[in-house]
Amino acid sequence: MKSPTTATGPATTAGKTGKARKAGKSRKAGKAGAATTTAVRTGFSRGLIELRQAFAGFELVNQLLWPVATLTAVFFLRDREFRDTGFALGTLVMPGVLGMFIALGMILVMQYLTVEREDGTLLRARTLPHGIRGYFLGKLVTTSGSVLVYLAILLIPGAFIVDGLRLDSAGSWLTLAWVVMLGLLGTQSLGAVFGALASNPRAAGVMSLPVMGLIGVSGIFYPITALPDWLQGIAQVFPVYWLGLGMRSALLPQDMAAVEIGQSWRHLETLGVLGAWALLGLVLAPVVLRRMARRQSGSRVAAYRDAALQRVG
Repeated sequence: MKSPTTATGPATTAGKTGKARKAGKSRKAGKAGAATTTAVRTGFSRGLIELRQAFAGFELVNQLLWPVATLTAVFFLRDREFRDTGFALGTLVMPGVLGMFIALGMILVMQYLTVEREDGTLLRARTLPHGIRGYFLGKLVTTSGSVLVYLAILLIPGAFIVDGLRLDSAGSWLTLAWVVMLGLLGTQSLGAVFGALASNPRAAGVMSLPVMGLIGVSGIFYPITALPDWLQGIAQVFPVYWLGLGMRSALLPQDMAAVEIGQSWRHLETLGVLGAWALLGLVLAPVVLRRMARRQSGSRVAAYRDAALQRVG
C-alpha cells in the first residue's frame, strides 16, 4: 500500500512551484510599481524645482516680458468694435490670447528637449529605471506651471481692462478648467514629439515657425469666421483653434457665439478634438522619447558640445 505522502508528493511539489512562480511575479510587479512611483515622484519634484528656478532672479524679467507686452496690446484693443457686431475686439481677443499662451507651451517643450539632449540631461535620465517617463512628467510640470503663471498674469489684470468677461459663473470656471487641462496635455505632448524629431536647437527653431503660423491662422486674435473658408478648414484640424474657441466659450457671454462658426460654442466638438489630440500626444510622446534616448551616448553628447562650441566660436 502506497504512502499518502508519496501519492500526493508530485501534486504538492507542483503546487509549491506554482506558488513560487506567483510570488516571483508579485515581487517583480511590486518592484516595477515601486520604480514607476519613484520615477513619477522624482519627475514631479524635478519639475517643481525647475519651475522655481525659471521664475528666480533675472529670469523673472524674461518670463514677464511677453505676457505684459500682450496685455498691453489687449489694452489698446479694448474699445475697438469687431465688424459692426457691437462686440469689443479686446473682449473677443482676451480669451483667445489665453489659448495662444497654452499653445506656446508646445514650443517651450521643444526647446527644453533639444537643449537637454545636447547637455546630457536626457542621457542621465535614460540610466534610471523609468527615467524617461519621469523626465517627461518633469517637463510637463515645468511647462504647465509656467503657462499657468502666464495665464494668471493675463487674466487677473485683463478682467479689469476689458469689459464683458464672464467670471462670475461656476460653469464658466468648469469649462475653463477642462479646456486648459486638455490644452496643456495635448500641446505639450506634441511638443515633446516634435522636439524629439529635431536634431538640434536650430532645427527646433525652424520647426517652431510652422507652429507660429498655425497659431496665426487659428482664429486666436479674432473669430475664425473672418478668415477664408479654406483656412477655416485647415485650422479646425489642429488643437489651437479649439483652444481659442474653448476659452471664448468659458469667458464670453452666450450671445457672442453669434460670430463663431455655426453661431455656437460647439462644446462637444471642442472636447472631442482637444481630447483626441491630448490622447494622441500622451501615447506618442513616451515612445518617441524612449527611441530618441536609446540613440544617445556619451560620445554623441560630446559631439553635440563640440558643435555648440564651434557655433559660439
